Amino acid sequence: MKTSNRVSASPLNGRHALDGDSRRSRKAADIAQALSVSPVDVAALRRMAISEGGLLTDEIRCQVWPRLLNVPSHVLEQEPDTVERENNKDYNQVLLDVQRSLRRFPPGMPDEQREGLQEELIDIILRVLKKNPQLHYYQGYHDIVVTFLLVLGERLATALVEKLSTHHLRDFMDPTMDNTKHILNYLMPIIERVNPEVHDFMQQAEVGTIFALSWLITWFGHVLSDFRHVVRLYDFFLACHPLMPIYFAAVIVLYREEEVLECECDMAMVHHLLSQIPQDLPYETLISRAGDLFVQFPPSELAREAATQESTAASTFTDFGLASTQQRPDSVLRRRRRQKQAALESSGGAGGPNTVAVARPSATRRLMRLAVMGLTVALGAAALAVVNTALEWAPKLDLFP
Repeated sequence: MKTSNRVSASPLNGRHALDGDSRRSRKAADIAQALSVSPVDVAALRRMAISEGGLLTDEIRCQVWPRLLNVPSHVLEQEPDTVERENNKDYNQVLLDVQRSLRRFPPGMPDEQREGLQEELIDIILRVLKKNPQLHYYQGYHDIVVTFLLVLGERLATALVEKLSTHHLRDFMDPTMDNTKHILNYLMPIIERVNPEVHDFMQQAEVGTIFALSWLITWFGHVLSDFRHVVRLYDFFLACHPLMPIYFAAVIVLYREEEVLECECDMAMVHHLLSQIPQDLPYETLISRAGDLFVQFPPSELAREAATQESTAASTFTDFGLASTQQRPDSVLRRRRRQKQAALESSGGAGGPNTVAVARPSATRRLMRLAVMGLTVALGAAALAVVNTALEWAPKLDLFP
């Protein structure tokens, strides 16, 4: 008798669906618990944002994203200021970019509703820029702001975008692209440590890193068509160090190893391949790998190769209100990695297909890292050694004459 291949007919599949619903319900309850205690358990919220499935719903994100960015409640309650558009130096460019952002809104949204949101999007951007004259608008900024607007609404989005712009996005909002180039410079050292063959192939093709520019400066909002994937990544990035998007960019390239190595070793061909980001990426797997790589190869280890000048986003991380033990995103990543390794060892298994293999650091290096981490904790600092060294990127090499 012929066996049906219909997955939906399988009782086992139904049990998996129930298990998934149970996990979501349990996670939602854990998030509610972390929000209900005083002080709020931000470390638990970071774990939830990083772990599989992220923050589950936009309703939960409205409660958790402000905590991850450490925005005070009185700021969240403020009504947005009135925006003066006339004689605003950025208005014309912002208007053009927003008018071109139709695909960032949900399909089927009524024109009147979309147009109203576009007006709010313009106001949020101009409001943040006027209040922070040190910030400079860049094309792609609106792709990040629209994500916050669609999830949070205008009032909350204004408060969170301002905090994000003066911290995580600060490098991108300089008068020049020097600091943005600096962050892109971390891409190849990460790839080299994990897969020297891919690194050497890309170097030989002289493809550079410009293919990842739009990924980085829009937090992948411009290049991913499914809004669910965009907000999942935002959960992850908001819970982590400001340089995490470049680690995620690296794991995308590493995941596409076979495609890259099979491509003709030509700059135009490789650039075209890499700039066309697949829409069916295994996001949860890549998020997990990016977190692992950050722990194994923190920016402090890569700074010598990547350094051009100080990265403002990383250096202001210490000023990010993260001095309490509640706010240590990298410690969350380290704990998560230890748990995964323990589970793998207890099962006696090895990595599955497409697992990114990374050489284990020497015992001396591991001990040194542990010692630095121990010192960081003893001093009550918020982040890894990378944050302590972020104020003194070394050496200052002029890689962009």
